[in-house]
Amino acid sequence: MAKLVLDLHDIYNKGDLIDKALRDVINEAIDKKIATIEIIPGKGSGALKKKVLRFLDQKEIKALYHRIDKDSKNFGRLFVYFQHKEAKGKKRKR
Repeated sequence: MAKLVLDLHDIYNKGDLIDKALRDVINEAIDKKIATIEIIPGKGSGALKKKVLRFLDQKEIKALYHRIDKDSKNFGRLFVYFQHKEAKGKKRKR
């Protein structure tokens, strides 16, 4: 199972770059039909994680993904899951 990883440590204090990086990784996951994005805001004070969650909670962004999980073993990590629609004429194997 392929997944994308976005580590925000290098841009933790650059709000505009954080939003761009989040948009870019979401668009890449949609374009490449990748099921999972792992976002690493880091542990720190939790402010960056809150910023990421607020970004993901925007109506137009929320419509793009299926669900979010907070890693129960690592406070500084989030997972965003996608459900991609299959092309017409192809049946899903069960």
